Formats: sequence, C-alpha cells, structure tokens
Amino acid sequence: MGRVTTRRAVLRITADGQARRPDSLAVEEPLEIRLDGRALTVTMRTPGHDVELTHGFLLAEGIIGGREDVAVVRYCDGVDDTGANTYNVLDVQLAPGVAVPDGAGARNFVTSSACGVCGKESLDQVRTRTRFPLTDGFTISARALVGMPPRMRQRQKVFQSTGGLHAAALFTPDGTLLALREDVGRHNAVDKVLGWALTENRIPLSDSVLVVSGRASFELVQKAVMAGVPALGAVSAPSSLAVDLAAEAGLTLVGFLRGDSMNVYTGTVA
Repeated sequence: MGRVTTRRAVLRITADGQARRPDSLAVEEPLEIRLDGRALTVTMRTPGHDVELTHGFLLAEGIIGGREDVAVVRYCDGVDDTGANTYNVLDVQLAPGVAVPDGAGARNFVTSSACGVCGKESLDQVRTRTRFPLTDGFTISARALVGMPPRMRQRQKVFQSTGGLHAAALFTPDGTLLALREDVGRHNAVDKVLGWALTENRIPLSDSVLVVSGRASFELVQKAVMAGVPALGAVSAPSSLAVDLAAEAGLTLVGFLRGDSMNVYTGTVA
C-alpha cells in the first residue's frame, strides 16, 4: 500500500532567519477504478481506504445501493519503475443480476482532488436517482452540532502532521463519532466515509450527520443525498447550488460550523 505521507526538504524562512528542514507532505496519487474490467474513472487521492473510497464513489454515482451489490473488489497489476505494485488500480465486479442504471457512471474522466460539479446535469437528476429519498422527522440540536468539529479535529492525525488533508466524519445525532476519513480531496474523504458505512451495512444513513472540514459543494451534498444522509455540516461555506440541492432534497445543511455558532441554510436545527 502506498504511503499516506512523505518527507521533503524545504527552506524555512522566519523573522529569525532561514534554515533548511524536512517537512511532511500528504501523498497524492491516482487511483483508477474499473467496473467489470472496464475503466470507469481516475481520481487523485491519498492512498488508504481505497476499497471504501470505491464503494462510496459507486454509491454516490447510483451504481450500487448496498454491499450485496458488489461481488469482488481487487487490486490489479500496476507496477512502478522498480517493479513494485503501486496499488493504484482497483477492479470492481458487480454481483450477478446487478445492472448499472441508465446514465449512472457514464462519466469517464480524470477527477482532480478539487473536483466540483463534474458535469452533473441538474438538481432533478440527483433527486430522482437516489434510492434513499429523505423523509421528514429527523432532528438535530445546535448543541450536538457544535461539538462535532472539535471531535473531528482531534482525530485528524495526518492533517496534524501535514496540514494538507480534508476530513469527513459521520456522527450520531447526539454527537457520537462513528467514523472519520482523511484525504487530499474533500470528495474522496466523503466517499471513503460513505464507503465505510456501506461495507458496514449502514446504508441508508437515515439517522446520521455528515460533517466536512471545508466547504459544502454541490457534489458533497449530492453524495449525502445519495447515501440517505439527512444532515450535512460544513466548517466553511456552502455554494449556492449546494443550498439549492439541499432544499430540493429535504436535507438539513449547516455552514460556518465553528465554535458555538453556525448558519442554517436549509432544514431545522433545534
């Protein structure tokens, strides 16, 4: 498995002078995802939890809805200049009888670690494709929400050493941390944590809160909706399209979740 961090020499300049020193960097490498032997997408990610990332990506694309939809996931041969396996190609075999929905996974592109809307056609497409439409009745308290980012930061071990990773975490409504994943791409961090939930047979996440360490883009709201997550909290701002999709889908969207304050863009926080 590839390294999560690496070391590089840097020139450190401060008011006291200059000095060369080693610095820790988050690793970024491509991961090619294949579906039944055919290339589907390439994403730039931090190595680790690749199987979860792949499950989460396929869930968000509407290709699978549960772990029973996947028969086998395996690394394919891919070697570096020394002959060592790079672990940068994963092939997914769907379970017998599982058909790819029309239009799902039709994109074949290189996904950067800062990927945004990525060619999604409309808000209605996401609303109609999800297998887990959100229902009324989910409640979350402001008190529980404000405690989630600090708990998340305490578990961001790689971020603490590099300062270069996003995080996504799943919580219960009372603030109990269920799972946290880090990645150089915020969409990959979400895929990893949703993939964890899928492999643990927790989809739909109808009684969970998703919290992300950065902004809430359209794509992150889309992933939450596709996984049946009723509430998404972001440390930074949402985009206008993210708010539109959250309102359309009935998802509670909270931004600027910092300290004891927040902005509630859609839904209700008690």
